[in-house]
Amino acid sequence: MALSLTGAERPAGRPRPRPSSRCRETGIGSLNRRHSEEDGSAPFKMALHSARKARGCWSFIRALHKGSAASPTPQEDSKKRVFSGIQPTGIPHLGNYLGAIESWVRLQDEYDSVLYSIVDLHSITVPQDPAVLRQSILDMTATLLACGINPEKSILFQQSQVPEHTQLSWILSCMVRLPRLQHLHQWKAKTAKQKHDGTAGLLTYPVLQAADILLYKSTHVPVGEDQVQHMELVQDLAQSFNKKYGEFFPVPKSILTSMKKVKSLRDPSAKMSKSDPDKLATVGITDSPEEIVRKFRKAVTDFTSEVTYEPAGRPGVSNLVALHAAVAGLPVQEVVRRSAGLDTARYKLAVADAVIEKFAPIKREIEKLKLDKDHLEKVLQAGSAKAKELAHPVCQEVKKLVGFL
Repeated sequence: MALSLTGAERPAGRPRPRPSSRCRETGIGSLNRRHSEEDGSAPFKMALHSARKARGCWSFIRALHKGSAASPTPQEDSKKRVFSGIQPTGIPHLGNYLGAIESWVRLQDEYDSVLYSIVDLHSITVPQDPAVLRQSILDMTATLLACGINPEKSILFQQSQVPEHTQLSWILSCMVRLPRLQHLHQWKAKTAKQKHDGTAGLLTYPVLQAADILLYKSTHVPVGEDQVQHMELVQDLAQSFNKKYGEFFPVPKSILTSMKKVKSLRDPSAKMSKSDPDKLATVGITDSPEEIVRKFRKAVTDFTSEVTYEPAGRPGVSNLVALHAAVAGLPVQEVVRRSAGLDTARYKLAVADAVIEKFAPIKREIEKLKLDKDHLEKVLQAGSAKAKELAHPVCQEVKKLVGFL
């Protein structure tokens, strides 16, 4: 019997567990001592057998309890893992680079497990031309590689090639109330800009975002300040799932990027966006030097010629200083100090020169990579295969927990 073997096969040198107080009260712990003088009568043998059996049972229960207490939950033993995604909008602009991509490159060396996804499923929440979308996915891949995303250090993959994203998204969508999604700031902002009421895909965008993160049991997510509310939803969904089905998903933490939201050159109260109808508002990282100079010359400032950093009082000039500091890798105070004596007109050209210098080698590498379509497709295929290896077992466990399997 297993219980008796547990007591008989105790490792050599390991002390026997002390008998319980109840065992001592009933005399089991002293049977050997009390009957050591006896000649092996049947009653003594039976009592001795019972004592050994009790000791074995006691030892087994103690070991079982100890093992159970030492077993960590999935949240405790999960490795630190970073996940983030970017929509395939073609070539990124300055805001994309400073707000996300630059920190992605750094995080590759700070975490052992890093996943970056080109989230093409998210991109179709607004109308897309299929041919343009296909090219935009490849362009974004080329850009990420040129900026320093290394497939040997991180997993770079195309979201739609891992079907577990949508499977988990559906399960999570059944756990969130409609008003919660309708009150998210981005839903209100995006539907306000559209001529219709918005699609179901746009409404449930944050749930798919949560699935993207939780599918890999991610522990850390780099986010901009405009995504904080969505991260709260991700955390709430992880906790709700764990409460209902048992501890399973780590509750991911936000890694806030040091660079604040990059502002439009034409309207420093708005975020820099590729969809901005004013083409002078956004600087693409592959813009020509002439385009970059023209856009910075037209950047909105004010009537004070001195260069200062006062975001509340002088948002236009402060936006240029923040961009300059981020591109040059300097504190804003140092940028202001070095710009002493320049008026805003000349300072705009100084910022343009810094941007041109920063992105010239990246631009050359992007152009080179775009010529090798096969290489870009292979990178995405290999990354998607690696991502699926991580995603599939997690999704299967989720299906078991909810009762599908």
